[in-house]
Amino acid sequence: MSKLLEICEYESITCNKDYSKDNKYHYLREDFFQELESLILTFNKSNDDSIVMDFFKIGVHRNIGKIIQARNYVGLIQMKSGFQIQILPKISYSNREETKKTFLRMLRSMKDFPSKVFSDTNLNLERMDLYEIFISMYLQEVRALIKKGLRSEYLQHEANLQCFKGKLHVTEHIKRNLVHKENFYVIYDEYDVNRPENRLIKSTLLKLLKISNNATNIKEIRQLLVSFETVKPSDNYARDFSKISIDRNMKTYEMLMRWSKVFLMNRSFTTFSGETSARALLFPMEKVFEAYVTQNLKKILKDLNWDVSVQDKGYYLFDDPKQFALRPDIVITRTDGSRIVLDTKWKALIPNPRLNYGISQSDMYQMYAYSKKYKTPEIWLLYPVNEDIKNCDDIKFRSFENGDNVIVKLFFVDVSNIIESLTVLRDKLCWYIQS
Repeated sequence: MSKLLEICEYESITCNKDYSKDNKYHYLREDFFQELESLILTFNKSNDDSIVMDFFKIGVHRNIGKIIQARNYVGLIQMKSGFQIQILPKISYSNREETKKTFLRMLRSMKDFPSKVFSDTNLNLERMDLYEIFISMYLQEVRALIKKGLRSEYLQHEANLQCFKGKLHVTEHIKRNLVHKENFYVIYDEYDVNRPENRLIKSTLLKLLKISNNATNIKEIRQLLVSFETVKPSDNYARDFSKISIDRNMKTYEMLMRWSKVFLMNRSFTTFSGETSARALLFPMEKVFEAYVTQNLKKILKDLNWDVSVQDKGYYLFDDPKQFALRPDIVITRTDGSRIVLDTKWKALIPNPRLNYGISQSDMYQMYAYSKKYKTPEIWLLYPVNEDIKNCDDIKFRSFENGDNVIVKLFFVDVSNIIESLTVLRDKLCWYIQS
């Protein structure tokens, strides 16, 4: 049996053999299923953050038994047995390889995601799991650093030498050299590449060499280690991480230190902790979608000289006292002073107006509050496009009684063709002000 199970978010896993060929479920051998269940329960007990419950949901279906359903966390978990669960986002119009490419582009839009130089051009993404892809990302960052040159610093050394340099350590000199008068026990500074950041990178490369199963990655690691030949591996990760200092001269190390902490300390890029498992790299798709749309929308609107505010903090639901802060994802102020509020929601809507298209009632209350506090009738909800909803266009909701004027419009973003999709949205935003 393959040691990798690849599923999409919101799909379900069963250990019931009777459903091993059922399209609605992914079959997982019972021992791996129990290991995953135990892992989820451990995470939930050890983590006070309720967001953990969005990772996997354990339930029971009649005639099937226990079911584990992936939620809106996407990424990869490797359990202690070595078995991996890879969760991909549900992206319309994409095969598995294209889904991975789109997902990686989305991840790179996140402010705290540590990769800027990554290129997937020469990767066989269909055959590489996400963890190997992340390893490849790290290696490309290291390669870029080596091209710019490893940073050195003046490090203090103590040694018993036959030549004098630096300053004499009197106490140690007397203790060690009463007989050997030709020696000097000295303290001196030396410009050395063996600084904490380089030690951590070397330690990361050595660890990845042991855990990687990809021939291309292994070959690349061995090549990179040559440049760290004079660097000692870190013997205390926590201590070396505490010594890191990222200033303007060390900016090239910033991303690599985030990656190194992920690999060496078994951390995730999110607040989700992976201490009890071998490895856990998980990302909340709600945040990934928001970052991806925001980054690309700012680019597309750049030539219009509109002010684009992200996670705007200007208003509270109540003014006295100021409580319940409003945080719309995007607030656009046009040159004429008019405003547009846009909020992203990673949810697959349904083409059924009687069921409000699957829109959450609380989301609409939120949009109404935005309209009132920002004094604008123009509110947009941005959802990912899907096969069912792709032909539903110009969906909007309006409140106009008693002098009210609130319009909430829906727009469906195609994340696999983000520029083309948001260009259509740009045209709609421009058309509104002209009309």
